[in-house]
Amino acid sequence: MIEFLNNLDTSIFLAVNGAHSPFFDTFMTMFTGRFIWIPMYAMVLWILFKSCRWQTATAYLVALVCAILLTDQTCASVIRPAVERLRPSNLENTLSDYAYIVNGYRGGSYGFPSCHAANSFALAVFVALFVRRRGFTLFIVGWALLNSYSRLYLGVHYPGDLFVGAVVGSLFGLACYYAARFVSSRMLGETIHGGVDINDSSVTLKQLTPGATLDSLTPTPSLLREISTVSTTRIAASDMMIAAFALTLAVIVIASALH
Repeated sequence: MIEFLNNLDTSIFLAVNGAHSPFFDTFMTMFTGRFIWIPMYAMVLWILFKSCRWQTATAYLVALVCAILLTDQTCASVIRPAVERLRPSNLENTLSDYAYIVNGYRGGSYGFPSCHAANSFALAVFVALFVRRRGFTLFIVGWALLNSYSRLYLGVHYPGDLFVGAVVGSLFGLACYYAARFVSSRMLGETIHGGVDINDSSVTLKQLTPGATLDSLTPTPSLLREISTVSTTRIAASDMMIAAFALTLAVIVIASALH
C-alpha cells in the first residue's frame, strides 16, 4: 500500500511539475513568497480588531499565532525528522534528475509534510471560521490551495506532502479557533458569530446566548442594531482583505508578464 501511494505520488508530481512556462515560473516564485502577502496578513489584524473588543481580538490573534506556530513546528520539528522523506528536488533523490527546478531553488532536505501548505491552511481555516462568509471562505481556501500548488510547480514537494500539510494545518486552525472562541465567550463575555443572518433572530440570539432555549430569547431593537453593525463591519473588513489580495495578485501578474 505504501509503495502504491508513493508511486502514485511520484506519477502525479511528474505530470504536474512538467507543465511549465516562463510566465508561471515567475508567477509561482513570487506567489509562494511569504513577505509578498504582508498586506493581506495586515488585513487579518484589521478583521479581528474591527469586529470585536480589543481584549477579544487579542485572544483570537494569540490563538491564530499559536495555530501557525504549532502547525509549523509539528511539521518541521516532529514529523519531518521522523519520516525523513527527501524532497523531489533534493539532489540525493534520484527523482531530482526529472524534476523541473525554477531558478535553482531546491528547498531543504526533507519535505514531508509541507510547512507552506500547513501554515496556509491553518491561517485559511481559522480566518474562514471567524468571518463565516461563503464567498470569503472560497477566496481564502482558494488562496491556500494555490499557495500549496506553487510548491508542487516549483518541484520542492510531492502532492502527498501538500495534502498531509493541509490536513495538519486545518486541524490546528480548527482547534485554535474554537479554543479562542471558548476563551472569548466564557472568560471575556463576548461571543463571535460571523456570517449570521440578522433577520433570523432565533439563530442569532441562540448564538449570542449559548445554552439558552429559543423560547426564552427575545430580540430587541438595540441588540439587532448591534448585530447589524458588527456584521457590516466584518463584511467590510473581509472585503478589504480580498482587495489586498487582488492588488498583490495584480503586482505578481504584471511582474511575471514583464519578466
